[in-house]
Amino acid sequence: MVLLYNLLLILTAPFWSAWMWWRTTQRKPAPDWNERLGQYNLPRPTKERPRVWLHAVSVGEVMAARPILRAIRERSPEAEIVLSVTTSSGYQAAKDGPKELFDYVIYAPIDVPRFVLNAMARVRPQVLAIMETELWMNWLWVARQWRVPTLLLNGRISDRSFPRSMRIRPFYKALLKFLDRPLMQTATDAERITQMGATNAQVFGNCKFDEAAAGESNPEKWREELRLNSENPVVVIGSTRGEEEEAFVVAALRDARLSHVQFVWAPRHLERADAIAERLQEQGVAVGRRSQGTYERFTLLDTYGELGDVYAVADVAVIGGGFANLGGQNLIQALAKGAPVLHGPHMQNFRDVAEMAKREEAAQVCATPDELAQRLVGLLANEGQRAKMSAQARALVERNLGASARYAEAIAEALASADTKIAPR
Repeated sequence: MVLLYNLLLILTAPFWSAWMWWRTTQRKPAPDWNERLGQYNLPRPTKERPRVWLHAVSVGEVMAARPILRAIRERSPEAEIVLSVTTSSGYQAAKDGPKELFDYVIYAPIDVPRFVLNAMARVRPQVLAIMETELWMNWLWVARQWRVPTLLLNGRISDRSFPRSMRIRPFYKALLKFLDRPLMQTATDAERITQMGATNAQVFGNCKFDEAAAGESNPEKWREELRLNSENPVVVIGSTRGEEEEAFVVAALRDARLSHVQFVWAPRHLERADAIAERLQEQGVAVGRRSQGTYERFTLLDTYGELGDVYAVADVAVIGGGFANLGGQNLIQALAKGAPVLHGPHMQNFRDVAEMAKREEAAQVCATPDELAQRLVGLLANEGQRAKMSAQARALVERNLGASARYAEAIAEALASADTKIAPR
């Protein structure tokens, strides 16, 4: 299967390489292409400092990895950590975040044998840990040849991807035989990856609860920084994706009953900020930009890494990704700050959390712009209901803490059992 996979890579190279090039033109800055070819300037690891290679794809995975990285530092302080990413936004989020959580940050290699072999020869990890869903045939195969234990952390198999994966189950069965420990968020995820061909799947929980609960946001600080007055309610709109969702939200916000509300809007991809500003300005709305230090009743939070803290000022949080059929975005950050949550019906990628939040009456689902407007108006007028949803949200997060420590312990076990002589078979 490895040979067949690489033959297909060669035959389709003109298409996937063109797609990769196009994607990089849509997002700035461009990645380091030398690193994407597996060429890193890293010192060799030492026996005194065994090296953990942890891969996080983009901003969401980098943020989710932080409590795991922190737990690794506490559990295995001697370990040297190399954090890799795929996207330039993920790289920026890592560089702008707590630098004490890792020793090096790099771009991950493209899954071509030569590039992955280059990368493994330069990184020389004792353990390779991969966040959530980023499973690549050559990467896992090369790790097996180098006797590097591989772990999937915070693993999940979405409602959307599972049927597609089962249609090519022989491929996944061949790939997953190179994965040593699939550590999954939920029992559903564990069952699904087992059906795909994995062995030894275990349920460790969702580290995003730990990420969201880490640290304390200062609402007064953020109110002052974002020039929010205390007399009018604040709605934080987080992680909307693409034109369809932006149009959905803007249609809801046109409701005259929301004319006194202050809005802070953080798009999932910062390059969408200009389009959102233009769409709002077409409605006659003055728009502030956090990146430019300007603030209005509508302010775009077009910066990295601040949304999780800004939810602390929200009287209500609107979470994107689910108003269009995009799988949803992370609602845990808002829940951890005690914000009542509104989201769309398409939350497949956060299925279990969305269902728990709805069941605990910490979140509500809105299927149309009119419904979103109506629920915003109703919640902002009902302080008692908001207080109840806030308490339920915090309690939900509190009950689900601790996954990061379990993942760090699994990495420590892998380090203890890893072959200290890193060399190909």
